[in-house]
Amino acid sequence: MSEQRAGRRFKPLPANLPPARKRFALELRRYAAESGLTLRELTERAGMSLSSISRALNGDRILTEAQLQSLGQSLGLNEPQLDTLLFLCRQAKSETHAQHKHGDDGASEDLADRLATLRREAGLSVREIADRLSLMGTPVAKSTVERTLRAPDRSLLLALQVANVLIDVLPEADRGPAAEGVFRIILTGAPLHIGTGEGSAHLVLHAGSGKSASVMLPTLYAGAALPSDVTVAALARKLDLPVQALLALRRAAAAKPGTEHSQPPGRPIREWSPLELEVHPAPYPSRPGRGGGTELPTYIPRAHDQTLAEAVRDTAAGNSQMVVLVGSASTGKTRACWEAVQSLAEQGWRLWHPFNPTRPEAVLEGVDRVQPRTVVWLNEAQHYLLPPGLGEQVAAALHDLLSRPDRGPILVLGTVWPDYLAQLTAVPASGEPDLHAQARRLLIGRTIFVPDTFTPEAMRSAEVLAQSDPRLAEAAAQSGTNGRLAQYLASAPQLVDRYHTSTLAARAVLHAAMDACRLGVSNPLPQSFLTDAATGYLTDPEYDMLTEDWAEQAFAELARPVAGNPGPLSRVRNRPATRPGHSQAPGTAPMRSPGATFRLADYLEQYGRIARQLQCPPASFWHAGYTHLTAPEDLYSLARAAYDRYRLQWAHYLRRRAAEVGDDHGLIRLVRMREETGDRFGADELARQAADAGDTFALRELARMREAEGDYESAQSLARQAADLGDVFALTGLARTLEAAGDHFGAERLARQAADAGDTFALRELAQMREAAGVRSGAETLYRQAADAGDGHALIRLAHMREAAGDRPGAEALYLKAADSGGRQALIRLAQMREEAGDFDTTEVLARQAADASDTRPLATARAREVAGDYAGAEALYLQAADAGDDFALIRLAQMREETGDRSGAEALYLKAAEAGNTFALVSLAQMREETGDRSGAETLYLKAADAGLAWLVDPASRWPYGLDPDGTPTLPWE
Repeated sequence: MSEQRAGRRFKPLPANLPPARKRFALELRRYAAESGLTLRELTERAGMSLSSISRALNGDRILTEAQLQSLGQSLGLNEPQLDTLLFLCRQAKSETHAQHKHGDDGASEDLADRLATLRREAGLSVREIADRLSLMGTPVAKSTVERTLRAPDRSLLLALQVANVLIDVLPEADRGPAAEGVFRIILTGAPLHIGTGEGSAHLVLHAGSGKSASVMLPTLYAGAALPSDVTVAALARKLDLPVQALLALRRAAAAKPGTEHSQPPGRPIREWSPLELEVHPAPYPSRPGRGGGTELPTYIPRAHDQTLAEAVRDTAAGNSQMVVLVGSASTGKTRACWEAVQSLAEQGWRLWHPFNPTRPEAVLEGVDRVQPRTVVWLNEAQHYLLPPGLGEQVAAALHDLLSRPDRGPILVLGTVWPDYLAQLTAVPASGEPDLHAQARRLLIGRTIFVPDTFTPEAMRSAEVLAQSDPRLAEAAAQSGTNGRLAQYLASAPQLVDRYHTSTLAARAVLHAAMDACRLGVSNPLPQSFLTDAATGYLTDPEYDMLTEDWAEQAFAELARPVAGNPGPLSRVRNRPATRPGHSQAPGTAPMRSPGATFRLADYLEQYGRIARQLQCPPASFWHAGYTHLTAPEDLYSLARAAYDRYRLQWAHYLRRRAAEVGDDHGLIRLVRMREETGDRFGADELARQAADAGDTFALRELARMREAEGDYESAQSLARQAADLGDVFALTGLARTLEAAGDHFGAERLARQAADAGDTFALRELAQMREAAGVRSGAETLYRQAADAGDGHALIRLAHMREAAGDRPGAEALYLKAADSGGRQALIRLAQMREEAGDFDTTEVLARQAADASDTRPLATARAREVAGDYAGAEALYLQAADAGDDFALIRLAQMREETGDRSGAEALYLKAAEAGNTFALVSLAQMREETGDRSGAETLYLKAADAGLAWLVDPASRWPYGLDPDGTPTLPWE
């Protein structure tokens, strides 16, 4: 044997060789074979005996690290290969020591052994395991479970699901270690089944994780820190293991018993008070200056309560639901949610209000521990879904929670203002990043609108109930016939009065708070920021008149309660962090407090959005943000707001400050920059870093860029990584990529998977691609599948296709079906079709139905009248839409006046639209002034448009080459 090549004709390794020693011997044999050296040549180069090397190759001996270093150099190993051997050698030594200590006979525990042990500890029969799997959405026969327990390698996915069932019934203290044991058996055993060549341990680990084997191997064995989710997903794909099941096992292993992270979040509903959940209290008129205690005024059900109650009943029956109430501030949204969950309280349900340290962080920390029969309370859902990066993670986590049968039933209840909903559900322009894709798909179809006012019927009910509730009686008397009962109960009019009658200093603080909230800074706000920002809202004489304690007096004035409710600006007490990972280490200096924070009242926040929409904050505001704000998302929001107003200098400095404190979007922008400059490897690495931090958006964005470049293979790989990490909407992108690459079958399969997982837009998007390609029959089939999956817009698209094909009766039937499902666009198109057919009576009925359904866009019908020459009828409909709150109708009316030469009437309507909140009207008005030669007046209006955030509409680069200062003065050249 001395002259044979070192890698040939090895005798079989002993059957009872311990697994770590076996891995070491196999890896050493492979390297020896690849070297091409004879054993004698190898012994001469390494300075070792022939016997020592032979025994090591046969698994009979473990070499010292010095010997292994010498042997590795002789074999020509690179650093990762040598690191692999050294680690395997250490594992083999540890294994030997453990066997000697415990008297092990050398037999290794495999997955079947571990499952048998878990089953004994869990005390479950095979039938009970099968029943639990069925409840988790995996119906299997008893015989299948028996086969899996005997030979788990035949169906590793089912074996992992069985393991999770068994682990779930163990005592809490045993679950983490049990999950870790199975997890490490799977990963450490997997390389043994790969063989040689490209499947060797160090190559598999490097290719799968993007990291060297010397970094990765230590994470796979007992006692080592667990690898990250991203690393586990990458390895699972490379080793052909079930990704999601392995990730679930890894997360279970990471949970520590006896800590907050191992306890289900929330507490029984009956243990919550409505005030803790941010329901507005209502004062007793007989107790001026005092709040309403914990009692709430008598509740008056309205139409939206019935819809909400149906969703709650459906959830109680076992179907997870998400419902978000949409309405203006102080319209009764949160109170409606509180009333709705009382039936669940009687059934013992829990309620979780994720709040601390920040709302999105609280969701991400606790969502994996939410138990069935839990209400997830997302009051002011914009705080959870809008923050850049984090908001998309929250949306993905909630989607996963709702779409898994084994996690339910779950009820996610939220509230949001209409303008925030519009921001979260807006579809970006072509080529623009889709910052809220997951939030949009989460929210569409899950909203209930709450009107600002009570109907006459509801007001009559209030009058009856007011006989036994003095708070209700007073609010009904104050609101009169305007129906704004909820606002009066929440003291909204008194808040506005306090704002208008406050002292100069207090009003300056309120203006700073209003501007901060409307430009995207999270509420509550640091007192230090508000104090410094407020100074710029005062004129020089006003500032000179301030006393030394002006700020203290202003905050005290604003914190005083209003009719028993919190004042315009109320102090928020920050609780100390108590969660693992956030506590102070013993003996270290206490962390610096972020300082006092104050919350702007909801109603004033919304009031300020209209009252101050045309104002650009002063320089002190931007400087205070740069100096005092520390949250990356707040700084990023201010940077974007500054750019929208063409305050380029402040946009630059705020964006740089955001990057310094850890703006996730900065990392995504860097990914784009690397990709655009051709550094694909650098872009991949940065996207992986973002994913390691929990932000799969970077992977999805990089996949989109690769798709645009035509690199479909790379795009598919990146999209799969994002999908494996829980980003179900990446499946939709992957389906789009496959469709573009010509793999229609694969695209359709993935789109169906995405739809099954909850992305009801996937099939419709694929159908649109088929329609654009002229494959009409395939498009219609997909639209029907999308409609069956709950996508109401797919019905409208299908109706469009039937209409284009000349099948007007078929189109009308589909529009009618979409309208019955709440599709207001379908009502509008039906009205147009009936009008085109000359059926004006039906047209009027449908237009009114659209208006009654809170659709303030009978504009389509009005436009049809206009085209037909019925200008009087069109104007009447435009006025009807404007009265319903549609300021775009005012703009169209203004355009009609302008077209007929009534310029003064047009200007008046444009101004009215701008005052109603449509800042686009400023641009139209400026263009009118410019056309009549009033350049000064036009420039003033263009500047107002920029102040309102519409600089991009007025060719700012030619008007103000270096940007604008906060006061509107053109900025001087700067670098």
